[in-house]
Amino acid sequence: MSFEGKFFLPYQKRWINDRSRLKIIEKSRQIGLSLAAAYSLVREHSHNHCRYDAWVSSRDEIQAKLFLEDCKKFSQILHVAAQDLGQTVIACDKKSGSSSLLFRNNRSIYSLSSNPDAQAGKRGTRVLDEFALHPNPKLLYAIAYPGITWGGQLEMISTHRGSDNFFYQLIQDIRENGNPKNFSHHRVTLQDALEQGFLQKLKAKVPSDDPLVAMDEADYFDYIRQSCPDQETFLQEYMCEPYDSRSIFLPTDLVEDAERGYNPEKIRDSDDLFLGVDVGRTHDLTVFWLLASVGGTLITRDIVALKDRPFSDQEAEFYKLLALPMLRRACVDQTGIGRQFVERAAERFGKYRVEGITFTNSVKEQLAYLLRTTFENRAIGIPSDEHIRADLRSVKRENTFTGNLRFAAGRTERGHGDRFWALALAIHAAQGTSSQRTVHFERIARSWRIEKSRHLHIICE
Repeated sequence: MSFEGKFFLPYQKRWINDRSRLKIIEKSRQIGLSLAAAYSLVREHSHNHCRYDAWVSSRDEIQAKLFLEDCKKFSQILHVAAQDLGQTVIACDKKSGSSSLLFRNNRSIYSLSSNPDAQAGKRGTRVLDEFALHPNPKLLYAIAYPGITWGGQLEMISTHRGSDNFFYQLIQDIRENGNPKNFSHHRVTLQDALEQGFLQKLKAKVPSDDPLVAMDEADYFDYIRQSCPDQETFLQEYMCEPYDSRSIFLPTDLVEDAERGYNPEKIRDSDDLFLGVDVGRTHDLTVFWLLASVGGTLITRDIVALKDRPFSDQEAEFYKLLALPMLRRACVDQTGIGRQFVERAAERFGKYRVEGITFTNSVKEQLAYLLRTTFENRAIGIPSDEHIRADLRSVKRENTFTGNLRFAAGRTERGHGDRFWALALAIHAAQGTSSQRTVHFERIARSWRIEKSRHLHIICE
């Protein structure tokens, strides 16, 4: 059996051997498609007949380097003479750099930054890895596509990222509009990969004492599903079913911008801190979200999520955060069991440092719009974490049968939008005095064309 037959699974081989001018794949996470794409590039561009270079764009610099490392490994396996050129400037913009792999035939594979402008003016094959996760997929496609005018392929590899993403629009064009761009379409879910031997490949890579070794395909499928923060995440990340972005209050692109804006190294000991606390006990999490104010941007300093912990443990965590010398304000959901939480903390640390917020539909509306406005202003930095992302996505804006607006989140084993509300409370705490917050809420109400009278019931000291 050939190297390809031994090393690659059927769905990987189909991708490798597809020489279509345009090809696209919607895939499960971590099933080896990027590995197959790297091998395909090395195989094709090391031949003497190859006329063009290849350009690889990943979602970030780390992923781009990992992709090129895979190319280097395959070049060694195939005994292809390659020279590592290291970091080079390949465009007039000095911010646009790449690593590259040079073959004996004088053809190269370049890894590019995620900046779409890095694609301009270059001819040859394009691989757009994790396409939906790029900051601007539509612009990336628009600039990359002309590069194959004189030859080469355009390959797009990605999991989904919501239904409002350009990647999803391309897939819908293929399925429902007659495939006007004439893509060769591939689709591999986790179930597809397992049916084609993925688990056996994975078992060969893990230590002999790894729990995965004892699993069969059904066990592994359930293991992955239960490990996801919610069913919606599992369907999107592993079953190629994007979540419906239309009902989500906080759009995915705003969340991704906030993730890119997360730089905890900027936080100094002298920066003011603000805390939001969403209190839970049995079914919901208790979440403490601590923000630092850094030059007009709120950067996440810490997040603590507790589940099924005694009230005394939760209170101890709260007091530890309240004791931070630069903590200026803590806003706490005092609905239900939270009232005792607030009263005891206010007695110990002062009522002007601890503010209780009673959650009503009106108050939750105010908090939610303040959070969204902060994201739209690119004034927030949050860690990239699937549980945070799931919580932020879980809160949806709904109209009741009486015509009122309410914000709701589906309850799962991992919470009830708790991180969303803790962050909203932390942002509220950072707005200054109670009177300043009321003015800010009025401005938000006007900007969203919501009646001002519905936004003046925030509970303040």
